[in-house]
Amino acid sequence: MPKGPNGQKRPADAIGMAVLVGKIVTGEVEDTLSSSRHASGLAGAKARAASLSDAERKRIATAAAEARWN
Repeated sequence: MPKGPNGQKRPADAIGMAVLVGKIVTGEVEDTLSSSRHASGLAGAKARAASLSDAERKRIATAAAEARWN
């Protein structure tokens, strides 16, 4: 069974996916989004931002801009 972007198990065929979507809409099945991953990612981003100096942050941003535009 294939996995979604957050590791959830999803049906491979279109009909199975349509049935799953219908069950989620009617409330038979709860959609399992990984909100704890999202929360821990935000906490890690805040901690990293607090630990970086201005010079380090500028160096990282410059490298990211160069990678994007090259």
